Amino acid sequence: MAQLTLEVNGKPYAVGCEDGQEAHVRSLAEIIDARVREIAPDAGAMGETRLILLGALMLADEVGNLKGRLAGALSRAELAEQTLERSEEKVVVALEAAAQKIEAMASR
Repeated sequence: MAQLTLEVNGKPYAVGCEDGQEAHVRSLAEIIDARVREIAPDAGAMGETRLILLGALMLADEVGNLKGRLAGALSRAELAEQTLERSEEKVVVALEAAAQKIEAMASR
């Protein structure tokens, strides 16, 4: 297990992570740090723990919104796929009917 020291709002935090995940964990900490630094000026004399909690809540809200948008997009994609399948079936039926007509005309 790798040990990292991450900085959030100018304060160091020691954390552990799986070997090979250090860069990913650092990038996550950078996202948290950016959000905390964004809200810190308006937070007043809030303690560090509450400040980080507020930042985490804001990020969780954003993730929730993105999950909702993703679910909607997946639903629309599934509907589009079903529509495409129905259209393909109609094209196959039309082509088969046309082929039968051509064969009938050719056999006359």
